[in-house]
Amino acid sequence: MKTLRLTLFILALGAITVSGCRKDKTPGPAGATGATGATGATGATGPAGPQGPTGATGANGTNGTVGATGATGATGATGPAGPTGATGATGATGATGATGATGPQGPAGPTGAKGATGSTGATGATGPQGPTGPAGPTGPTGPAGPTGPAGPAGPGAASYLLTDKNLVVTGSTFSVPAITQSVVDQGVVLVYFRATGQTGPYFALPYSAAGVTISLSNYGVGFITINSSQNETGLDLRVVVIDGTSLTNLSLRHPGMDMSDYGQVAAALKLGN
Repeated sequence: MKTLRLTLFILALGAITVSGCRKDKTPGPAGATGATGATGATGATGPAGPQGPTGATGANGTNGTVGATGATGATGATGPAGPTGATGATGATGATGATGATGPQGPAGPTGAKGATGSTGATGATGPQGPTGPAGPTGPTGPAGPTGPAGPAGPGAASYLLTDKNLVVTGSTFSVPAITQSVVDQGVVLVYFRATGQTGPYFALPYSAAGVTISLSNYGVGFITINSSQNETGLDLRVVVIDGTSLTNLSLRHPGMDMSDYGQVAAALKLGN
């Protein structure tokens, strides 16, 4: 019976609610909220009532106005600089430009006028003679004189002087008519030299000193050939021609004589200086 009464109460309440909604959809002002009463004991759960009809969807509210844009914030502090990038490769050097043409030479300025020659002063008194100055340098060698005559020779020997001769590295040949086939076969030819214009001793060939070598490389009927390690100029050549008989007598009469000493040879064979 209690259950039936509760059901009828709920139905009546729902009818009132539906009726109220049909009369006026605008809700009234909300009343003041009453004080919350004490919570009663929980009653037994009644049976679920039938689901009421779904209420109509309310109209969408109008969009609110867009708010004003906020002010721009302050600029932040500048961050630290990044590391420096690697240096790029150096470009190729451009070609050198052509040299400009030389400008024309300016005209020569005029020669100034020659000043007047001053008058000659009076000759002063002769002073005392000063000390003798040092000797001046030796003057150039004069031209070579003509070839001197052959000195007096002993039997079968003769001496010839060839003056102011030049020697070349490839060999120098000179004419000596006194060299006969007999001299070539059985005799001997000796050659000595000294600088043209000098009066000192002769040097015998072969000669070697200070890196220079001079030698009698060959002789034959009517000639001699002399080789030198470097070109030489201005030499007097003393050529001694001895036939076979005189050579034998020279060896017998003057054993051990120094043939490189022209003075000894000339004295032994009675040759000129």
